[in-house]
Amino acid sequence: MSLDARTDTVDGVLRRSAAKFPDRRALTFEDRTWTYRELDDAVSRAAAHLQSLGLSAGERVAAYGTNSDAYTIGFLACARAGLVHVPVNYALKGEELTYLVSQSGSAAVLVDPALRGTLDAVRDALDLRHVVPLRDAEDSLLAHAGSGDVPDVAAPVASTDLAQLLYTSGTTSKPKGAMMTHGGLVHEYVSSVIALALNERDNPLICMPLYHSAGMHVFMLPYLSVGASVNLMQTPDIPEILRRIETDRIGSLFLAPTVWVPLAGHPDLETRDLSSLTKAQYGASIMPVTVLNRLRERYPDLGFYNCFGQSEIGPLATVLQPEEHEERPSSCGKAVFFVETRVVDPDGNDVPDGTPGEVLYRSPQLCQGYWDNPDATVEAFRDGWFHSGDLVTRDPEGYITVVDRIKDVINTGGILVASREVEDAVYTHPDVAEVAVIGTPDDKWIEAITAVVVLRENAAGVTPDGLIA
Repeated sequence: MSLDARTDTVDGVLRRSAAKFPDRRALTFEDRTWTYRELDDAVSRAAAHLQSLGLSAGERVAAYGTNSDAYTIGFLACARAGLVHVPVNYALKGEELTYLVSQSGSAAVLVDPALRGTLDAVRDALDLRHVVPLRDAEDSLLAHAGSGDVPDVAAPVASTDLAQLLYTSGTTSKPKGAMMTHGGLVHEYVSSVIALALNERDNPLICMPLYHSAGMHVFMLPYLSVGASVNLMQTPDIPEILRRIETDRIGSLFLAPTVWVPLAGHPDLETRDLSSLTKAQYGASIMPVTVLNRLRERYPDLGFYNCFGQSEIGPLATVLQPEEHEERPSSCGKAVFFVETRVVDPDGNDVPDGTPGEVLYRSPQLCQGYWDNPDATVEAFRDGWFHSGDLVTRDPEGYITVVDRIKDVINTGGILVASREVEDAVYTHPDVAEVAVIGTPDDKWIEAITAVVVLRENAAGVTPDGLIA
């Protein structure tokens, strides 16, 4: 391994940690543990295998699988070989799967064996040269990575080269591929380490999907950059999460609110020892204040971090620190180290403090536009700023509070109502487990405020009128 590796690329992050902490545990998945030296060697073997297939720097390689050591090695191997990694939501199939692989122009797919049938069902519609099993096969990427000579893989990768295409959710249009550079992601890692106080002693558990930018770029790579020992789970199973915290003495845990909400009411909380957990991060969607308060009251010594942003910025844009939750429980905090913000009206004018407006970002973390989508790029990147689509307020001290996605604001009778505020109100009902509020077409009100509610187990006698009251 070369010790003069560039540190402004994703590959440079791993090379530096392998040089500094060669014999330290880097990653544990199921019954296999990798030291930093072993992980670095595995990445070189995997990168060499991808190159041996005729894949060359700049080509796109899709990754279609759940969390695993093989998935992590696949991303790092693409970075080392100069290939552009394209993470694909493992829940996608049919036309949605076809669109992402085709629109990215992927030449190969790294696939979990369990998803091979789903991929094969659309294979004829794809222009692929290779399908590479991630694991559990003789010719899998993990098999090639696991043993043998360590080749010297030296692809000419610069900080300005693309490292990944991160596809947005596509709620109002087809998903867009945010073009993330190596340098942009490294800036993201630095921001994450600083804002979340990540360190080598945290003993983190990562169970949120690595196809999502938060799992990979706010936690996995930043933790590897500081020499932490990462514990990886395939999927976020709540009983298993709680068991792992107790048995493995986990110190840091990131979950989306969609997992925190049911975890907060899970019966295993009564019996599991979670005393080792000192950091709890949440993000990727809005956390109900009532659920957050319930968790903070139960675990007063646990430091909660609110992480806010979106794929295009890497994704971390703002963080609310643990000590700031008491005074500002609904805020998402201040901009992280490499991010600047503005809050503007529809005409692009800065709004006064406390007035709702769209938050704009300027940062070296930002993507370089959308892959093969110049119209969307021009629309989102204007006058040197990225237009997020998020409606927020900012106070005089710089704290940002999310009102809603602009497209999710409900126009009812000419009055604009934030769906988040209604959701927070419904969550105060003790029998509500989950709620989503949407606007539905209405002849009288333009849009009617509609709540979709999931009740807790054993809830009885709850009626729509009772929830409204």
